[in-house]
Amino acid sequence: MVRLLALGLLLSLAWAKTEVAQKALADWLEGKLSPRLEEVLRAPPEEAPRLLERYALFPPPPKGLSVNRESPKVEGNRVLFPAALGEEVGEVVVVLEGDEVRRIYFRPEGLALPAYLLTPVAGWGFLLLSLFWGFLLLQPSPFRAWFLEALALLRAQKGLYLFTNLLLYGLFALGSLLAYGMPELARAVQVLFGGALETIGLEEALGKGVLVLAGVIFHWNFTQGLLLTGLLPALFLGLPVLLLNVLRYFAFGFALSPAVLGPAFLPHLPTLLLELQAYILVTFGGLYLLAKTARGEGYRRGLRGLFLSLYLGAWFLLLAAWYEAWEVSVLL
Repeated sequence: MVRLLALGLLLSLAWAKTEVAQKALADWLEGKLSPRLEEVLRAPPEEAPRLLERYALFPPPPKGLSVNRESPKVEGNRVLFPAALGEEVGEVVVVLEGDEVRRIYFRPEGLALPAYLLTPVAGWGFLLLSLFWGFLLLQPSPFRAWFLEALALLRAQKGLYLFTNLLLYGLFALGSLLAYGMPELARAVQVLFGGALETIGLEEALGKGVLVLAGVIFHWNFTQGLLLTGLLPALFLGLPVLLLNVLRYFAFGFALSPAVLGPAFLPHLPTLLLELQAYILVTFGGLYLLAKTARGEGYRRGLRGLFLSLYLGAWFLLLAAWYEAWEVSVLL
């Protein structure tokens, strides 16, 4: 009898969540929840933060999006509706907080984290990979040789390396200082960044334990931060990755300022320093590639320096992933 009552309670709660989500989904598809981008850009200063945060929480549905409202799936505080945008399948996610709708967004299937990353096997695999990599750095091996060669490159090019650090860390600090004068706008930008991470399903890893969370953090930072928006633009003689990071570091500083994070800033500072250093390293590698090519010493020679910087950056991301996973699971 107790089990039947518990099952009935769960079913009624799921039904209630579905009802709330169905109504919010209808309003979202009709454009009632999402401000237009033009409204955000033209808003007066006192209204801009509220509209930007609203835009981040309820991004307008893509044109041509079709949603199957008859087959919702309830997962915790989320209600998922199968959806498609042309030939691209995915789901519309309605995030609830009690009886209120906190966020709605469309997540294409290709944007979501691979399901295997959220399994215990992947978490233990990432732990073994980390330990094995650390072991190889302590033994005579190509991995140790590359690590030492990368450090030697930084010493040999200390002027360029120092310039890259001062520029990008300086822009982060400048953004952090400006956030004190515009804390509401800084919070809205933080919500915008957080929405992008939630869209890929990063929050799903929070309840999976430190091992899984560390692996997911490393996977995202390495693939999206170091490879896609680091190495790829750096291959075009460094300047694209420098310009990208000039904007990115200022925005990071603005959104992750102590003015916004408050007491959580200090425990999060090691994560910031390690992750930002990884991206600084690949930026340095791109500028080194530019310098070698411009001096007529060869693109290929500069390319080796870029890949050595990438390798060292990956090591910083490994350390950052373990610290951030511990920070989120234990300190927060």
